[in-house]
Amino acid sequence: MINNQLINPQSIVVIGASNDLRKAGGKMLHNIIAGSFSGDLSVVNHRESQVQGLNAFAQIQDLADVELAILAIPAKACPETIDYLAANKKCKAFIVISAGFSELNEAGEQLEQQMIAAANKYQAALAGPNCIGILNANYQGVFTTPIPTLDSKHGCDLISSSGATAVFLMEAGMQVGLRFSSVYSVGNGKQIGIEDYLAYLDAQFDEATSSKTILLYMENISKPQKLLKHATSLINKGCRIAAIKSGATAAGSRAASSHTGAMATSDMATRSLFRKAGVVYCSSRDELISVASVFSYKKLIGKNIAVITHAGGSAVMLTDALERGGLQVPGLEGPVASELLDYLYSGSSVSNPIDFLATGTAEQLGIIIDYCEHKFEEIDAMVVVFGSPGLFDVENVYKVLNVKMDVCKKPIFPVLPSVINAEKEIKYFLSKGHVNFPDEVVLGKALCEAYFTGNPVQAEPIDTSIDVDTIRSVLEAPRDKNGYLSVTNNNLLMDTIGIPRAIEVTANDQQAAIQAAKKLGFPVVMKVVGPLHKSDVGGVALDINSDELVMAHFNNMMSIDGAEAVLLQKQYQGTELFIGVSREAGFGHLLLMGLGGIFVEVIKDIKVCLCPCTRQEIQHRLQNLKSYPLLEGMRGKQGVDIELFTDIILKVSQLTQILPEIAELDINPLIGQGDDITAVDLRIRIDEH
Repeated sequence: MINNQLINPQSIVVIGASNDLRKAGGKMLHNIIAGSFSGDLSVVNHRESQVQGLNAFAQIQDLADVELAILAIPAKACPETIDYLAANKKCKAFIVISAGFSELNEAGEQLEQQMIAAANKYQAALAGPNCIGILNANYQGVFTTPIPTLDSKHGCDLISSSGATAVFLMEAGMQVGLRFSSVYSVGNGKQIGIEDYLAYLDAQFDEATSSKTILLYMENISKPQKLLKHATSLINKGCRIAAIKSGATAAGSRAASSHTGAMATSDMATRSLFRKAGVVYCSSRDELISVASVFSYKKLIGKNIAVITHAGGSAVMLTDALERGGLQVPGLEGPVASELLDYLYSGSSVSNPIDFLATGTAEQLGIIIDYCEHKFEEIDAMVVVFGSPGLFDVENVYKVLNVKMDVCKKPIFPVLPSVINAEKEIKYFLSKGHVNFPDEVVLGKALCEAYFTGNPVQAEPIDTSIDVDTIRSVLEAPRDKNGYLSVTNNNLLMDTIGIPRAIEVTANDQQAAIQAAKKLGFPVVMKVVGPLHKSDVGGVALDINSDELVMAHFNNMMSIDGAEAVLLQKQYQGTELFIGVSREAGFGHLLLMGLGGIFVEVIKDIKVCLCPCTRQEIQHRLQNLKSYPLLEGMRGKQGVDIELFTDIILKVSQLTQILPEIAELDINPLIGQGDDITAVDLRIRIDEH
């Protein structure tokens, strides 16, 4: 729980404060004294009578009532200290910077639980343990450096699982001119996690005074739905959020029996959650800082970028990065382009990139920007790449850039790479409140990520015509030992939600198999009933077009270990498609989609949404498949009806809302040809826990 005593305390005690600034307690006290805190500050140190100019109390019993206690003492002393201060000194907030808790061993975990129990007993806030503290305009309660100049409205709110990473992010951000509003270090964060700080920022948000940029570094997502709720709310209020979630390659902890379950990963879940909320996913500190820097400028509305430079190589690399990421650097030609060229030195180019040479002047830069702002209507934004070879002072160039960035309606992103040759000029530029992008390719990638991360997605209502009672009736039906529904109940679900499926006949003897094949019409497909992965055990046969082949395959399949019967279907022709669902703890259901067959098994060309999905989400994800041209049809091969495929995927998403007990679902493949899409193989596993 977060309260006002934690965020804006009127009195603070640092327990374990020291005169030694090399110790956490000493540096913590030093930063608070040097910072903006104007309330009552006291210290406890049983060895020294004065600490950094303050009279020190030998024991906590001697303290007056206090709102916030910062603990820099051995872990074993923390639970008792919290309990005493909360019970006897009206203390309602604690920051524990001490380590040695759950991050260390089981004994530390027990101490941590005792500490949390003590805080919860008195409804007190507990930040940490094992954190660097809290930094905001009210007090600088961290034991680290640097301490950035805080800007409550225009700076970034940073929430970080890792204290060290928070420091690295501040260092990197300050170097390029990024400002900060507050920093919340979570540490072990059992009582107050990242999601709780996000909820606090949401509850306290004020359009006039609150920061509009939030940065997250997460080592785990313990409350995904809470994160989704408050990130969505904040972004809808005008904030922009970027986040790193580390641990993307960690092996899953559950065993999965379906292809979907085996493919679904925590990284898929995280990315899907971020997409639904509108959070920009970042993979590194550099990327997070670059995206935050993009956020500090006017929002990019369109895809067309003018690259303005005096350095050809940098312009080419930037253009490549923008084009690869989906943005465009359109060619500029015609009378207006020719008119602009007349203002530039011979040898310049305005075709885009606009290269006005190493000898280009501040006046020429201003003219180019004016043309992009007013005369090149197709241009949506500009990137200016301007460094210095060290031959002359470029301050006038940066002064022009500073003015144009303020007055132009189109966003301008500055790439000023000469951090040594133009160090003085860049410092001037940053002093005007701007942010620099030292690397053009990093900027290009960040621009693309920021632009193509959509707005929060609102779920569509469930189709009221669906028979919910029939769907939920399958929970009463028998399932196999792994929790899979029978073929009959699979078919019942498909029919109830309106997904076309192949007609199936189950045979227990040769004669029944032959009769089924004749009834369905050759060619048919035969599949063994019983084993989980039919293909792996030779339990699938295609192109069966005679009674003799039916008998031969029937005998082979019934000899497979675990075989119970043989299922026959009419064989369909067309493009193989895939839909899958995997329920991820805390997140809900992930819905996977793409082409079936080899595209799932080997190439793994799939896209993911977090349920409940919308039509727009589904179509956007399908369009991002590498194999999307095959869905549309190419080289004379008929594609599939994208709208119909979207409808079917949407129905599966709605099924997860009606039947949340679904743990795993595979429809692989569906066979699509034009406006005919048929599900031919389906598995659904139920887990009611």
